[in-house]
Amino acid sequence: MSIGRTSNGSVLLAKRLMREKRDITENAPEGVVFSDSSDSLMRWNVDIVGASGTLYENERYTLRFKFSAAYPFEAPEVVFVGEEVPVHPHVYSNGHICLSILGDQWSPVLSVSSVCVSILSMLSSCKEKKKPPDDSAYMRYAPSTPRNTTWHFHDDDV
Repeated sequence: MSIGRTSNGSVLLAKRLMREKRDITENAPEGVVFSDSSDSLMRWNVDIVGASGTLYENERYTLRFKFSAAYPFEAPEVVFVGEEVPVHPHVYSNGHICLSILGDQWSPVLSVSSVCVSILSMLSSCKEKKKPPDDSAYMRYAPSTPRNTTWHFHDDDV
């Protein structure tokens, strides 16, 4: 595994991530498929499949999770990667996701599985496939990581 055991904190981090990796591999929620074959604990790919009866039915997307040494006290960086990202009012063309639990509403009790379920729920509740209204402007000035974006969560009716 590509995480060192230099301190008690990194041992606890490794245990937490190994437990979550095992859980999502063996007991993934419906519509969630652990797709990463790498040996890294700090960076994973997870596929999600749109739920039946939704705008995203059977559409498959890949999420990249990057964990910092502060996980689970800090949210992982989660972005859509791959050839296509979903067209959704809270998903930018570069894969950045505007979702409160990935920002100021993060809690250490959340997990990779719960993040995936939240993103699937966000997709499932969407009434119209459209890009965020500020997608063009965001794409011009977007930081390389969504962690450097100050999100304003004000739209719960998508």
